[in-house]
Amino acid sequence: EESFLDISRLSFSKTMSFIKAMLVFQGLGMARGAHHVCNGPKEPLIPGIMPGASKPKIILAQDIDWPRYAYLGVPPESDFEVAGIGHDIAMGLETVCNLSMTVVEMKWSKCWGNAIIGKGLEHGEVHGCMTYTHTYGARNRFCEFSKPILKDNKPGGILVQLDEFGDPKVTGDSDLSGKKVVDVVGWAPTADTLALAENKCTKERFTGFTMVQPTVTTANANNDALATLLNGDADAMWVYADQAKNYQCSEGVTANWDCDLWAGFGTTFAYIQTGLFGHAMAGTTLSMSKKGSGLSEILNPCIDKFILTKDYYDICVKHGFDGSCFENEHFPATQATE
Repeated sequence: EESFLDISRLSFSKTMSFIKAMLVFQGLGMARGAHHVCNGPKEPLIPGIMPGASKPKIILAQDIDWPRYAYLGVPPESDFEVAGIGHDIAMGLETVCNLSMTVVEMKWSKCWGNAIIGKGLEHGEVHGCMTYTHTYGARNRFCEFSKPILKDNKPGGILVQLDEFGDPKVTGDSDLSGKKVVDVVGWAPTADTLALAENKCTKERFTGFTMVQPTVTTANANNDALATLLNGDADAMWVYADQAKNYQCSEGVTANWDCDLWAGFGTTFAYIQTGLFGHAMAGTTLSMSKKGSGLSEILNPCIDKFILTKDYYDICVKHGFDGSCFENEHFPATQATE
């Protein structure tokens, strides 16, 4: 005995009524489906993490070896939680937007590696990684960036060894032709952008050099590159122009880099070039995320709002970045011109 409805036995009017009823039923189902989509996750999904039901729930990552930017907070600032200007601005977004922000610790190498996206970011362990410079080159083939939270304040520099008389083994007017240059793997300025930099002495671009990998492997990429330079396995080191200063150990700094190695600044190694721009499209960003994630669409409007607040100014002053932050009405220099 068949239990289905055979519409071939219905009159024309009843058949049309049945079809209309089915269309209405299907329409209701589609409406419920659309309603379900509108009330779905508010951010890209992360495995093992409950998504935001009523507002975006964003998880950003940082390492703890970059003073002022990303470090380990100690009492009274923090009970050994992640800290830095990136952390403070990220959490500040909650005051101007309806979203939830969480900052976790993750090795920089899981964010960005040797000219390739890091496994942590690629596999979606977090939504994005903080305080990355939006550079030209390889990063844009894998990642997207939020708007910057600081001006383009991160010029590159070139470190070289000093000889026994304190003179640089490679001079400042060198175009680096025939030289081996070691890169700080995973950090900006990235290896592929040295060719975009202009020698401040000659006004010509660097050329004819060979980028080499560090021959020393530790838990800190900056240590690896500097040790490679000092071992004589490289003639120069492509690095941030302020990195040697940032890695000088002082009271209150929780260092996970080699303080003794970096204490040789000015005696065993020195910069022959600083202030090298051309490698960056924008300054320090709040997030670098997997390309196509759409994270910047969530964060950018909130960044625009937050950089206009007094909280933004206070954070800039707290971390000593007031000269690199985007001025708003709360900055003294701006107020003085009104």
